[in-house]
Amino acid sequence: MAEESIDLRKEVFNKTQYIKTINTSFEELGVTSLTEELQTQSTVSEFFGLYNSLFYDIPALGDTNSHQYLVKTSGDYINFDEINEEVSALQAEIAQLRSDLLQAQMANIRVAASSSNSPETDNSLAELESELVGANQALISAAAGASQDAAADYDIDISVGAGSISGEGGDASGNASYD
Repeated sequence: MAEESIDLRKEVFNKTQYIKTINTSFEELGVTSLTEELQTQSTVSEFFGLYNSLFYDIPALGDTNSHQYLVKTSGDYINFDEINEEVSALQAEIAQLRSDLLQAQMANIRVAASSSNSPETDNSLAELESELVGANQALISAAAGASQDAAADYDIDISVGAGSISGEGGDASGNASYD
């Protein structure tokens, strides 16, 4: 084996030469400054612009990167469950108030129909009241267990066949007339 000699040279800088010669800002490693980072950061309006342009490309369901994920994380952020519980409670209260109103209207109809002394009217009224009580109970049950999709509006139409029952104090629709 032949021996080779290698010459090593060491270049030494003093403190002032070192600062002028060596770059210590880490620009070579791809680190950006805070101001550069803020300039490249997306704004809320840019985000929603991208969201609107990608809306139909985003999958509807999925644990991540989906509309379902956005709804869940946004819902968690704004306490949607608490708001939804409050809406459900208000819907249950509305159902109860409608039940109370229905009972008051039925009492008015009973008073109006009692003056007719007609068995047909009494039978029709009893049948209608039975149906309405059943429908009312279904409404209260649905409202008590209301969830997100129980936000439908419940309308009750009180009518008896093709005719109406009228008498003192109101008519068959439950509308009271006061003199």
